[in-house]
Amino acid sequence: MGYHEASFLFLHDGMLFTSCIFLFLFLPAVLAGYYLLRSTPLRNLLLTLASLFFYTWGEVGYCWVMLAVIAFNYATAILIEDTGNRRRQQLLLASTVVFDLGMLGWFKYAGFFAGNANVLLHGLQMPTLEIGSIHLPLGISFFVFHSLSYVVDVYRKVAHAQRNPFNMALYISLFPQLIAGPIVRYHDICDQLTARSHSVEKFAEGIRRFVIGLSKKMLIANLLAVPADKIFALPSTELNAGVAWLGALAYTFQIYFDFSGYSDMAVGLGLMFGFKLPENFNYPYAACSMRDFWQRWHISLSNWFRDYLYIPLGGNRVPPWRVCTNLLTVFFLCGLWHGASWQFIAWGLYHGSFLGAERLFLGRVIESWWKPIQHAYVAMAVILGWVLFRSASLEQAGAFYRAMLGFAGQPALHPVSLYLNNEIVFIFALALIACLPISSYVTAAAGRPKRRVPILAFGTACYLALFAFSICEIAAGTYNPFIYFRF
Repeated sequence: MGYHEASFLFLHDGMLFTSCIFLFLFLPAVLAGYYLLRSTPLRNLLLTLASLFFYTWGEVGYCWVMLAVIAFNYATAILIEDTGNRRRQQLLLASTVVFDLGMLGWFKYAGFFAGNANVLLHGLQMPTLEIGSIHLPLGISFFVFHSLSYVVDVYRKVAHAQRNPFNMALYISLFPQLIAGPIVRYHDICDQLTARSHSVEKFAEGIRRFVIGLSKKMLIANLLAVPADKIFALPSTELNAGVAWLGALAYTFQIYFDFSGYSDMAVGLGLMFGFKLPENFNYPYAACSMRDFWQRWHISLSNWFRDYLYIPLGGNRVPPWRVCTNLLTVFFLCGLWHGASWQFIAWGLYHGSFLGAERLFLGRVIESWWKPIQHAYVAMAVILGWVLFRSASLEQAGAFYRAMLGFAGQPALHPVSLYLNNEIVFIFALALIACLPISSYVTAAAGRPKRRVPILAFGTACYLALFAFSICEIAAGTYNPFIYFRF
């Protein structure tokens, strides 16, 4: 079905952060109820019920999957903490890993593995597997990783088992981060489930972060999605170098502002309810190596794989060839986590190969380069990687690469000007500025006493303008779901 899979078509009617139902009905109602209540247990109960409602709005028939994961992990974590037998604890942990990954494997990967097995079975003239169409529950990759990290934290004695089932349900289902992260480890948020602070300043910062995220999505990502989607939908025989590079660049900015925009909104919503959620991005396109890139991009996922897979495999404490093997293993699974298809696996191995090479020898070479060359190296590697990520198949990715290298082309049939008008040029310029850490300098200037008041007033006006422009885009009815909703 192409890039937007059939299992996500319901999102047209779902409660997106960028929908009027969420912005003007759901969120105000939940905030009002939350601050009318005074006790943390009642507030947690309200947030839990609101989060379950948020999820079932678009996933009525499959809410049981999340509830089953919550119930199983809640029970096994308590059993692990209460038993003093290490062998029994290991068996309980193993059963949890099998259950959680079994859920994820069935719903997300059964069709992929069956399809590839059928190719082999057909070649051997043996009966093929028939498993039918399997719906992918919304956000399953995220709430399964949340659950796994929770039980592992309890097993490692990093955190105590949560005895209150509502607090456990809130940790897994908290609606700001439920669908597309950031991935919140239990030991980072367990104290906030029972005691968290609220203030006008914190609430105001939450609004600012939410507006920034909303404007990233509506004013940059959605607009750049137009040329990206059109170009990636072209037949491979009609691609040319200029159009292929334009499509790759448009998607490079689209995915960053789409995903970082969602993460900003999630962090902002968390602050409104007193939660401090982890940051997920730190200007990744300003990185000077691929290792640096992965310390800045999807930080919560990178840290999850580091702590729960890379370090247990030996991390950096093993011979160099084992380090490279560990990196390739981690990024193979990172690619597979993003989607059940060969192009995601290839994308993961592509990045793992860069990190392995930098660990062995390339990192020392890169450090000797002039800084702009370092940034150019990262930009080129990342852009080429996003072609794999965005393509519907390895064949399409190959056709894109050939076009980008100038080995295909019908420039008269699809000139670059067909997809690049003045508005898109302006958005590209805005995206380039916004993806660099220029805002940190502005924030530092705003903190100086003599400039604080005028800059604060100007900043407030800017946030109001961004919100107004974003609402206009929403009102225009342009639909474009968050990219990471399908993972």
